[in-house]
Order: sequence, then structure tokens, then C-alpha cells
Amino acid sequence: MPELQAIELKPFVPASDFDLSLRFYQEVGFTASSAGQGVAYLKLQGCAFLLQDFYEPGLADNLMLHLLVPDVDAWHRHMARDALQRYFGVRVGAVTQQPWGMTEFVFWDPSGVLWRVGQAT
Repeated sequence: MPELQAIELKPFVPASDFDLSLRFYQEVGFTASSAGQGVAYLKLQGCAFLLQDFYEPGLADNLMLHLLVPDVDAWHRHMARDALQRYFGVRVGAVTQQPWGMTEFVFWDPSGVLWRVGQAT
């Protein structure tokens, strides 16, 4: 069997309000390096995903993404800003120490997609 290689894995993230979600992710710190025809390629350093102008409640409510970061407390402060919560309607959970060796918190994007942001401890 040949040795298979991969370059990148990008999930498609649904958006109930594409423009609002795009502004949200840009406010978080992602850069839209391309956007058109209902899809935006969003990138933050080596992490990327495709925001899509498509919304299915069952998908959004059951999709979970994990972002590994070097400083979970800094990310929590960034995400828990009142402006993000008021303008975009995001919910942010408390930082918790998990038994599997991660310190993490959760947030839900404007469409209800759950993100777990964690740091190895």
C-alpha cells in the first residue's frame, strides 16, 4: 500500500446568518483569506475551517470543534468580552481542569456550534 499523505483538514462550519458569523470569526481573530459563493476560508495561524452559508439546526447543534491553544486563560478573557457576547450572542463557559489532562472552556458561536478551547496541562 502506498504511503498516503495529507496537507490539511478543514471542516465546513454552518452559519445561520453568514455575514454575522463571518464578522464574529474575524472579531475572534480569524482571517478570511477567501470568500465567495457562500463559503469563506477562515484561518488563524495553522488552523483553518470553511464557514458556509448553510444552516441545518441538527448539524449546528451537534457539531463540536476543538482548538488547542498555548494559553487558555488568554483565550478565555478574549472570548468572554462583553462586546462579543452582547453583539454576537455567544455563550462562554468557565475554564475547567479536565481529568484527561486539558484545561479548557467552551463557547457557542452565533449559530450554536460548540467550540472547546483547550491547553494541555
